[in-house]
Amino acid sequence: MDLDYNGGNSTSTNKRVFHRLGGGQSANDTSSHNHNQQNQKVCYHWRAGRCNRFPCPFLHREISAPPPHAAVNGGVGAKRGFVGNDSSSSFSGRRGNNSNSLGRFGNKGDGRGVRGGSVEKVCTYWVQGHCNRGDTCRFLHSWSLGDGFSLLTQLEGHQKVINGIALPSGSDKLYTGSKDETVRVWDCQSGQCMGVINVGGEVGCMISEGPWIFVGTPNVVKAWNTQTNADLSLTGPVGQVYTLVVGNDLLFAGTQDGSILVWKFNAATYNFEPAASLNDHKMAVVSLVVGANRLYSGSMDHSIKVWSLETLQCVQTLKDHTSVVMSLLCWEQFLLSCSLDQTIKVWAATESGNLEVTYTHKEEHGLLTLCGMHDLEGKPILLCSSNDSSVHFFDLPSFTEKGKIFAKQEIRAIQTGPGGLFFTGDGTGQVRVWNSVAVPTATT
Repeated sequence: MDLDYNGGNSTSTNKRVFHRLGGGQSANDTSSHNHNQQNQKVCYHWRAGRCNRFPCPFLHREISAPPPHAAVNGGVGAKRGFVGNDSSSSFSGRRGNNSNSLGRFGNKGDGRGVRGGSVEKVCTYWVQGHCNRGDTCRFLHSWSLGDGFSLLTQLEGHQKVINGIALPSGSDKLYTGSKDETVRVWDCQSGQCMGVINVGGEVGCMISEGPWIFVGTPNVVKAWNTQTNADLSLTGPVGQVYTLVVGNDLLFAGTQDGSILVWKFNAATYNFEPAASLNDHKMAVVSLVVGANRLYSGSMDHSIKVWSLETLQCVQTLKDHTSVVMSLLCWEQFLLSCSLDQTIKVWAATESGNLEVTYTHKEEHGLLTLCGMHDLEGKPILLCSSNDSSVHFFDLPSFTEKGKIFAKQEIRAIQTGPGGLFFTGDGTGQVRVWNSVAVPTATT
C-alpha cells in the first residue's frame, strides 16, 4: 500500500512546502550573468526562508562560480570494485547490490555552497513562534535549506531520542523505536499513532527485514513478525544492542561489550537459533552493514572490521578513523563510513582485495548516521546527520552539498521509504516525514 501522509489530500494547507525555484538565468551562464544582472539577483525572501511566490522572478539559490573544467578523481580509477558487476547505481544496507562503474569523489572545489555567506541556522524565535524580524532576520525560518525535498508532517509522541525507524514489507504501518523504552506504531494513511509497545528497556536500534521487525534493547533482541504476530526474544547480548543487520540468512547484533552475536532462522521451529559470536572488537560495536558477501562492523574502538559471511572470520581491520565509527553504508563498489572524527571516508578494494581509503570528506562536526537514496531523477544522494542537529545532502560521487534539514536536537535515525519518502527521528523524540519533490524550472 502506498504511503500517503497527506491523508489523500496532496494540497492540504497544513503541509508546508518550501519551494526552491531557480528563476531567471542559470547562475553558471556567465554571459547572461554579465549582461542580465537584474535577472541574477538572489531572492531576499528566499534567503530568509519565507518566499511563497510561485514562480519567483529571482533566484532561489546563491550565485556561484563556474565549475572547474576537470573533476578530482582521487585515485578511484585505480581501484577494483569490491561489490560486483551490476551496472545500476545502488545502495545496500544488507545485501550488496552491485556495480562496475567507478565514481569520482571529491569534486567540491567549485565554490558552490548551499547558502553562500548567509547563516545556516534556524531562528530560535521562529521555532518558538514569535520572531518579529520577519524578512530582515538573518536566520532561517524553515526546517530545510535547498532543493528537492519538502516536509510533509511531524509525528509526535515519543519522549526521548529516536534510535530506529522501520517499514516492514507488506505492511501499511510505520514503526519507530525510542530511548523512552517504547515502540510506536503509526498508520501510514492518517499519520495517527495506532499503538504503543513497551519493550522494557531503551531501544538502541531497530530494523525490518521482510515482515520481521528486530528491536535491540539491553541484553535482548526482540523479533516480531507483522504477518503472523510471532513474538520472540533472542537472549545472549551483554549490555545494550546498538546495531542490527541481516545478511546471508543470518541476523547480526552489535553489542555494548564489543561482541557481534549471530543467529540463523530455523523454519522448522520458527525460531532464531544462536550461530556464532564474533569477538575481535575491543569496545562496543555501534554500526553494521552487509555487502559483497562481507559483514562490516564499526566500533567505539575507532576500527572497522571486515568479516567473511561464509566463514565468519575477520579478514581485515581498517584503522583510518580516529574516533567512534558511527555508521556504515555500501554504495556501488564502495564502502562509506562516518565517524565522530568529523569525516566520511570512502573505501575501495585494491588489487589484493583489501580495502583502503580513496577519498576523505571533512565536516565541521562529528557525524552520526549515513543513509542513501535516489532523487526523482534516479541520481544517488547521500544523507549524513551531524551532531550540530542537521542532516547534510550530498550528490554522489562529487560530494557537492545540495541541501540540509534541521532539527531541535541531533538526528540519530534516518530511513527511506517508497515513492521518494524518507523519515528522520531526533533527540526530542520527534519523527518527521519528508518527500522528495521535483525541482520546478523557470518558464518564460
